[in-house]
Amino acid sequence: MDSASLLHHLREELDAFRGCLDGDLAVPVEHCGAWTLHDLAEHLGTQNLWSAAAVTEGHGRYKADAAPRDPAAVAPWFEDTSTTLLKALSRDPSDEAWTFHPPHTVGFWRRRRALETLIHRWDAEHALGTARPLDPALAGEGVAEVFDTMAPMQVSRGRVEAPRVALRLEATDLGSSWSYGPGTPVATLAGPAEQLLLLLWGRTAVTDGAFVWRGDRQAGLAALSGITTP
Repeated sequence: MDSASLLHHLREELDAFRGCLDGDLAVPVEHCGAWTLHDLAEHLGTQNLWSAAAVTEGHGRYKADAAPRDPAAVAPWFEDTSTTLLKALSRDPSDEAWTFHPPHTVGFWRRRRALETLIHRWDAEHALGTARPLDPALAGEGVAEVFDTMAPMQVSRGRVEAPRVALRLEATDLGSSWSYGPGTPVATLAGPAEQLLLLLWGRTAVTDGAFVWRGDRQAGLAALSGITTP
């Protein structure tokens, strides 16, 4: 997906997340530990500011203030963090920026923030019982990011071992596929891009009826268990 499209999706997903903040901020968010919707808003908003600083200040040491405790003040605060982020990302996507993984460009943050916001918009809507579908193309970009950025980063930081065999994921609604690991894939897991992304980020289970296995399922499950996201 090109960088301009990612910036467009980021705006849409930020607006959609903002809409959730008119709901009950005390509602628990199922897949985020003990977090409430307020905690999730604070996480996403402070990360908006941290990412903006990575672009404008060129480092990853920025510490944002916590979100307001007053529920009525959270939505305006979040809007301000979104405005700051979008302003920072309005520059040329090829411009240099501090990032935690290559490429070290503004375009990296357009992609990362669009996908982070996509997942957490779903988290927020799911918590409120209003979860809407994910854009298939953006979800596919999210699957690609897991394999080209998130999983390799986890390996490089010693959190998981490098894969010993390869697994292929197929997005049945996109006609796209991705492989992770060395050699010819031992198994293929097929399903809609949305479900594949939610699986990789721990929001759904591999036993969901949306998935179909081909090849060595047991080896595929073992390979899948080694793919972790932050």
